[in-house]
Amino acid sequence: MSYRTLLLGGAGFLGGHIRDALLERGGAVRIFDRVRPDGPPAAVPGIEMCEGDFDNRVDLVDALDGCDTVVHLISTTIPKTSNDDPAYDVQSNVVSTLRFLDVARKTGVRKIVFASSGGTVYGAARVLPIPEHHETAPLCSYGIQKLVIEQYLDLYFRLYGLDYCILRVSNPYGEGQRQNAAQGAVTVFLDKALRGEDIEIWGDGSVIRDYVYVRDVATAFSLATRHEGWPKVFNIGSGQGLSLNELLGIVESVLGRPVTRHYALGRQFDVPANVLDISRARTHLQWRPSFSFDRGLEKTLEWLQSSQLIATRTSVAQEREAHDS
Repeated sequence: MSYRTLLLGGAGFLGGHIRDALLERGGAVRIFDRVRPDGPPAAVPGIEMCEGDFDNRVDLVDALDGCDTVVHLISTTIPKTSNDDPAYDVQSNVVSTLRFLDVARKTGVRKIVFASSGGTVYGAARVLPIPEHHETAPLCSYGIQKLVIEQYLDLYFRLYGLDYCILRVSNPYGEGQRQNAAQGAVTVFLDKALRGEDIEIWGDGSVIRDYVYVRDVATAFSLATRHEGWPKVFNIGSGQGLSLNELLGIVESVLGRPVTRHYALGRQFDVPANVLDISRARTHLQWRPSFSFDRGLEKTLEWLQSSQLIATRTSVAQEREAHDS
């Protein structure tokens, strides 16, 4: 069966890979994202682009027209910044999503797949790897709003029959991720190392995280759009953990040279270790990571090297053009 899927926030890093995964399975895809100051992204065959405001009901009605399934990727905050203004975090994420759910149920949407956070909803782990039934005790507003949205999705299912599936994603990395972002250690560290820049680490580098390659994450979302019944909440990660020091050691080994690192004070919301138990996704979604960390890192490195080469060539061309004029 072919579904028309709306990707909310689909013009970003994760959305681009989910788009490709859905197209590979023969689905029709519409991307909804905010208006960009540099204009809409380049057209992709088979993809509908729809710009608008997530808080604008008219925009949402237009975007949802004819869509059976929605993948909800929109988030206005990240863990690092969410505690700065929890009221904004709740208003722009929880309240906005509630308004969206009302529109979705009234326009005939069958199912919503929500991108939650396996790295923040659980808080400090009592067991590793962390199963989905582990207690949830977020240490940042970001994790709280993700968890609240999860609960509202279940409420709307019970009240109105609006089906849902929740993917608690760990730490995705790979091609297309912003290199200058405040999160995404693998891509950020690798990019800085390639440029010969210093790498800042919060804490002593012993913090352990679960890094999963973005193409594997995209496959999980594609499978989730077709998942029926229970369970409805799944961890999506690699099932293995790496400390920040171990991650940098691998980067040094791949590049064949040391990197300069600086250690800063640890952050209150950083739990000591977060590694996800992905056995439920293996059983019920028939999903498992296809890329090892080494292979994913290799693909990310190739993309970064190509991006930097293109940027260098563009800069040189611009300098020549300016000189000639």
